[in-house]
Amino acid sequence: MSEPQVVLRQDPQPTGRPIRWEELTYPAIAELVDRINAIMIPVGAVEQHGPHLPLNVDTLITTAVTEAVSAATGVPLTPPLSFGVSGSHGAFPGNITIQPETMIAYVHDVLESLYASGVRQFITVSGHIWNHGALDVALEKLRVAHDDVRVRAIAYVTMYPGPEVDGRVTYGRGLMHANYFETSVMLHLRPDLVHLERATSHLDVDSFWDYRMDQVSEVGVWGRDVHLATAEHGKDEFERCVRTTAEAVAAAVREPWPSRTHRPTS
Repeated sequence: MSEPQVVLRQDPQPTGRPIRWEELTYPAIAELVDRINAIMIPVGAVEQHGPHLPLNVDTLITTAVTEAVSAATGVPLTPPLSFGVSGSHGAFPGNITIQPETMIAYVHDVLESLYASGVRQFITVSGHIWNHGALDVALEKLRVAHDDVRVRAIAYVTMYPGPEVDGRVTYGRGLMHANYFETSVMLHLRPDLVHLERATSHLDVDSFWDYRMDQVSEVGVWGRDVHLATAEHGKDEFERCVRTTAEAVAAAVREPWPSRTHRPTS
């Protein structure tokens, strides 16, 4: 006879505002994790985004999406982890990078601290593709150490069908950068930080290999038609990122645990 399926106690509900972990008191944290023991951790980067965008694009967009998802689901978020694995941008001025090993250790410590407070479901939300390897390792370390957690590393566009991302990039996978998509979203979120008159496009080419950005783009941009970016397009893209991610997160927190998994203890 099969073991009974674990029934999840959490019931995420819209709050209309983000639930920021650092703004709560410790008694409120205890009540929160007793009600919904899940959390989102936005992870960004401080790195060049061409001559027309600020260094904090990845942190800013990721945090904005995650905050909106929190407001839509009631799942809290931590403060953003702003420094990322950005060495692949090479010699462009302004980049602040950490080693993958540093990110693994740092994120692992953050996860263990949250675990000690009763969190059992962990979602990292990254805005920078080169963070993903380190985040996967940090989450794997937590999953191996504890038998009552579940983890997932996503990007804010993960729940988007990939071919539908209108970035005006055909090739390059992770090289898609400071492009039509990111520029449009920034025009929606922070137009005061966008210098569209300086925008420069870069023809993306097919390649098997991954390169540093400074090896393939003299301006730090990968993608076409950047000068055609609009706030209207950015609004549509941003709202779809929020909607698809919120739907996925709400469903994930309600998802029954495997029957052989220990019930969360918080």
